[in-house]
Amino acid sequence: MALIDVRHVTKVFGSRPERALARLKAGASKEEILAESNHTVGLYDISLSVEPGEIFVVMGLSGSGKSTLIRHLNRLIDPTEGEIFIDGMDILKLSIRELEAFRRNKTGMVFQRFGLFPHRTVLQNVAYGLEIRGEPRAAREEKAAEWVATVGLTGYEDQYPEQLSGGMQQRVGLARALCTDPEILLMDEAFSALDPLIRGQMQDQLIELQSRLRKTIVFITHDLDEALRLGDRIAILKDGTLSQIGTPAEILLDPADDYVRAFVKDVNRARVLTVETVMKPPPLRLTDETLEQALAEMQRRGAEIGYVLNARGYRGVVTRDAVNAAIASHSGPTVDEIAVGAPSIAPGASLAEALPATLSSTFPVAVIDAAGSLEGILSATEVGEVLMPARQLEAAE
Repeated sequence: MALIDVRHVTKVFGSRPERALARLKAGASKEEILAESNHTVGLYDISLSVEPGEIFVVMGLSGSGKSTLIRHLNRLIDPTEGEIFIDGMDILKLSIRELEAFRRNKTGMVFQRFGLFPHRTVLQNVAYGLEIRGEPRAAREEKAAEWVATVGLTGYEDQYPEQLSGGMQQRVGLARALCTDPEILLMDEAFSALDPLIRGQMQDQLIELQSRLRKTIVFITHDLDEALRLGDRIAILKDGTLSQIGTPAEILLDPADDYVRAFVKDVNRARVLTVETVMKPPPLRLTDETLEQALAEMQRRGAEIGYVLNARGYRGVVTRDAVNAAIASHSGPTVDEIAVGAPSIAPGASLAEALPATLSSTFPVAVIDAAGSLEGILSATEVGEVLMPARQLEAAE
């Protein structure tokens, strides 16, 4: 079941949103409503769900509604129309006291401009959420110190925000959000104020932390490269409406409309797409079959090659011709003994990493996971087709 479930949410800013909402439903555009009534349509009929433990990225240009959307998730603002359920709970029906408890225990938020208290030290900033909860000072400072260490700021506990770089301040903000152990982490343009080098480091740290913590993260960004790098799934907003939701591979390979297509046309696919997004099923897996058994299976399946694995792992490739020749010469009892060593690649490797192996191999490269299982195969032809820009494909057709 989805942890976050947003259903048909619309937000109109202005003194009489209901009237503007009626015009919107009648077909008036966002621009027409602004001109007629000075009301701004922030979101219109947004429905989406976020699964437990995923990084769900919401991206779009300025004015697309992405920050408006994330502020609905902890009710910093309320929708004009629609429903929002978190962990099965209708948060729009929470009382003030219930809402305070929900924000204190269920969600944490990291802001673009850090939002640190200038008069508090690093340790005091990180411990703030626990202080609001009423936890004893010794306990909250001990926990805060652990999170300061986790984000790489050991030794800076007694420093004040003005003494830190922008990247360090954002690490403090991240530690503060995580210190209360929220189930949901809301990150609103959290890295966009940082210079590119520090931004990349923060992305690395978030990926590393997420691999251990498995939080549910809603991450807002206007940067497509950041979205593709961080997101398990991505929602693309345009003028308050939803253009597409999908995995990075789905967004790149199957854009829903011209707006998304324009967004992704210049993306370096080799760096973003992974082997598992384009690999094909292997034609034939062989283990400890005799040569005769292997030949019979290859003939039955119409396979010219087979990929050999046994208890020792991936052994290589055999061809039907090689099996026939081995049978004729009585050169070995099993396919394992005649397998030709061939390169393999991990399913999570980028296509840029996989391309040299596919170009140098006579056979499609075996895709082998960490447990040693054969997940698929990848050829240079398939990689080339995926990496060829759409406009070149259209010209070729």
